[in-house]
Amino acid sequence: MPNRREFLKAGIVFTGCGLLGSAQQPSGQAARRRQVVVSGRRVKTIDVHAHCVVPEATELMGRQTSPQDPLVLLPERLRHMDEQGIDVEALSINPNWYALERDMARQVIKIQNEKLAELCAAHPDRFVAFASVALQHPDLAAEQLEDGVKKLGLRGAAIGGHVNGEELSNSRFDPFWAKVEALGAAIFIHPQGIPEMQKRLQGNGLLTNVIGNPLETTIALSHLIFDGTLDKFPGLKICSAHGGGYLPSYADRSDHGCLTFPAQCNKAALKKHPTEYLRQLYFDSLVFSPEALRHLVAQCGSSQIVMGTDYPFPWTTTAVDHILGTPSLSNAERQAILGGNASKLLGIVS
Repeated sequence: MPNRREFLKAGIVFTGCGLLGSAQQPSGQAARRRQVVVSGRRVKTIDVHAHCVVPEATELMGRQTSPQDPLVLLPERLRHMDEQGIDVEALSINPNWYALERDMARQVIKIQNEKLAELCAAHPDRFVAFASVALQHPDLAAEQLEDGVKKLGLRGAAIGGHVNGEELSNSRFDPFWAKVEALGAAIFIHPQGIPEMQKRLQGNGLLTNVIGNPLETTIALSHLIFDGTLDKFPGLKICSAHGGGYLPSYADRSDHGCLTFPAQCNKAALKKHPTEYLRQLYFDSLVFSPEALRHLVAQCGSSQIVMGTDYPFPWTTTAVDHILGTPSLSNAERQAILGGNASKLLGIVS
């Protein structure tokens, strides 16, 4: 475990906030890199859902990322990737800066994006990254996204499911969405929880996470659909964590809600049925069972599913095997979900 000075010198660490479990084990002997082969063809596997932090930026915000928390520094992360058969990770930082005023937000994001770009440049065959953006200042976020993509080589941006309680579909964010569409950048939405539901989600079972996080994603995506954002910006490439929350599992109710209560669905004239928008969104594969993955593919299309692990949170160490072992998938679908779809989404050369 690094001491505090070594910790703060680290440009990027992969931290699980006390939830790493077996990922804390010492690196030991270098692992042999697992080669994933489907139907006789070597597949480049890509994990779109991998977390990290930049201690320097965290400190600048007046917060501490304790060196006593379990850490996974670069050698350990590469070892875990090799063991699991993951060739490339798309790194993202969960937004915790939406309350910052403009100047501080600019400084924090600059540090984070430059550190992400440095890591990717040092290991171009193993990492790409999503930029951080200060979405509470939409014009600044658009500027940060453009700089991240054009100057730093980042592949898009990672954002939360809401911005200080404001929905992502609020017209205030249209300048950001316009820039995203113009750049052809990918957006990764990761939930930040639902503060107004904290009281009901307290108690046993980690309900703030297991219910609250997928529920927030469901709400965010539903607003992007029903408020007309996806019609206004049809070229958006949006990927959501945790299989899109509950939306793909119960999306038909969205269609029938408008049929049953048409007066409640007239604020934005949608160009398609709500369920049809799922075919233009992307979803990670973190849905835990072969039946859940089968249903996600059936509802959204195999071309819209990408592999996600949520590393270093220990939800799964078998993301590759989850896809390989889902019997309903064809080999072509396995190849696409393991890496082909993400290659196209993020502009990664196969």
